[in-house]
Amino acid sequence: MGSAEDRQTNGTARPTSRDVARLAGVSHTAVSFVFNGRAQGNLSPATQERIRQAAAQLGYRPDPVARGLRRSRTAVIGLVTDEIASSPFAGRLLRGAMETAWSSEHLVLTVDSGGDPAKEDAAVAELLDRRVDGIIYAAMSLRRVRVPEGLHRTHSVLANCLPEDDSLPSVIPAERAGGRTAARLLLEQGHRRVALVGGQDDMASVERLRGFRDALRAEGITVPKEWVVRTGGEISGGYRGAEQLLADAPAARRPTGIFCYNDRVAAGVLHAATRLRITVPDELSIVGYDDQEHMAAFLTPPLTSVALPHRAMGEAATRLLLDAIDTGRTPPATTRRLACPVISRASVGPVPTR
Repeated sequence: MGSAEDRQTNGTARPTSRDVARLAGVSHTAVSFVFNGRAQGNLSPATQERIRQAAAQLGYRPDPVARGLRRSRTAVIGLVTDEIASSPFAGRLLRGAMETAWSSEHLVLTVDSGGDPAKEDAAVAELLDRRVDGIIYAAMSLRRVRVPEGLHRTHSVLANCLPEDDSLPSVIPAERAGGRTAARLLLEQGHRRVALVGGQDDMASVERLRGFRDALRAEGITVPKEWVVRTGGEISGGYRGAEQLLADAPAARRPTGIFCYNDRVAAGVLHAATRLRITVPDELSIVGYDDQEHMAAFLTPPLTSVALPHRAMGEAATRLLLDAIDTGRTPPATTRRLACPVISRASVGPVPTR
């Protein structure tokens, strides 16, 4: 009668490495060499292949728990975040992290703290008790964060946020460069009367505006103060901002291009333009930001947007963490900024001729 670890949940016997050895006609040690990464130099390629074929025939898989204990690892990394449940972008970051971890034979154990610092500390403590190999802390909006207690006790990387104490490596979007990209989309179509709608005083808003102004300044263009309209990040704010810019201005004196803080704001601007009978993109070009799933591509017209690299952040943060786990060296507390790609659709066109 086999041990509990040699039984599957349906009660049938689970194949063991000794079964593989018998079928392949090799020693148990030879099988261990293959599945512990020590076959090179110890076994011929033909023997290695015979062992792998026997394992495939039996449906044998190495026990990850036992293997992890031998290596003083669990092959599990933790991911703590502030608001996975409520963010439309969380799935992309999670997919990037999980698929990168899976390709390196690691699983991701995810905890959503709801933004509660006490829960974050408790989540990290629980993950450490479960002997995860390392932890990613991710925020769903770019900001400086208090580093949860316990992250300095293991390999840790931040995603989409920066540590208040500059103590850990982080992977974030290149927001200022994204703002420059958005402005250039309009400049390249001949627009010189351009405005910005949406955002507040958060880090992303500040960086996107800086990049926007960088690009215009390089062309000798100054944005009038009244054409930078801070109205938050929702559809209603975009609508109010567009009304403020477009409702009472004659065509020759209103903006021909608007860069929106995000796609929700852009939806509000599009709605206002429709109500004011201003056609997009013939009379007004609009650039969004974030490339929000299930929104940007389904607006009328479909929205050109600068995408946030959420999936790439998940991938990059996980690779950085796995490298630290593999080498046993803590990565330097540097910031890696990832490019924000353009998703071109139909909301941007040439500057209208009057």
